[in-house]
Amino acid sequence: MFAVSEVATEKGILQHREEHFTGLRCRISPERLKRHIDQVLSLPDSREGCPFCRDRIFSVTPTFADKNHIIRGESVTFPNMFPFGDWHTVTVITKEHSVDAFTHQQVVDALAAQVESLQSFDGYPSINWNFLPSAGASLVHPHMQGISDRRPPLMIERYRFACEQYRGKTGKNYWDAVREEERSSDRYLFCDEILWSAHAVPVGEREVRGYLPVTSLDEVESYVDSLALGILEVLTLYKKLGTHAFNMSIFFDKKNASCEFRAFCSIISRINPNISSTSDSAFMERLHLEPVILTLPEELGRYYRNGCR
Repeated sequence: MFAVSEVATEKGILQHREEHFTGLRCRISPERLKRHIDQVLSLPDSREGCPFCRDRIFSVTPTFADKNHIIRGESVTFPNMFPFGDWHTVTVITKEHSVDAFTHQQVVDALAAQVESLQSFDGYPSINWNFLPSAGASLVHPHMQGISDRRPPLMIERYRFACEQYRGKTGKNYWDAVREEERSSDRYLFCDEILWSAHAVPVGEREVRGYLPVTSLDEVESYVDSLALGILEVLTLYKKLGTHAFNMSIFFDKKNASCEFRAFCSIISRINPNISSTSDSAFMERLHLEPVILTLPEELGRYYRNGCR
């Protein structure tokens, strides 16, 4: 499902990886881990004036057409005040402004609220999470974002095309082949119904994907509980490796689409917030669209199985 080519450098081996059917590429340079650019977690005290804290959230955030917010457990969901999608919602996950670890119920409630908030718009939905400023979160207070557009994001376009190409070439479903290969690889992490593995061609550092047995948003409700468990397991892995910040996206196909696409969750670790504003994204990631990765996916799989639990 992917190709690897290696280049010998003075500092070690550089890998170029490419997915055959999507064309997605990355470079993996384990030697760059020795730069130690990640630092101890440092967060500013940004509680004052936070619009997501309980003393302000219901007075400063917008409501849906019925004049209400969506309330599930601790979570509060509302339309995004500054949308960049055809339909864009926000779910504030916790009452607490700053959270070190999330409970299973907190993540279940937030995911379920996101699903509910996206159901009414007929588009290509995704559930997204930027955690901490170094991962692009404009506010420390934990929140998810739901987006649904009439046109699929580029990531989904690539995989919809891959499904068509793979079916035409092999007569088989692309995602069945991915699951089969990942289950028997060194990248496999845990579970089978939602299969979690370190992605072979990462789009970000330590990318882990969870492959769901559904296609569209309206099918995911019965899997929210196990999806939340998997997400928390990945976040625990990241914390044991010393990183707290992350990005997450769960991608779905359009409702009633005829494509063979399967929903999947992608999570990547990000550098900890730090006073020097060092970032782990530069021109390769943002302009070349070809991320430079430090951790071999197979090494992440071995670490999970042998050292993290």
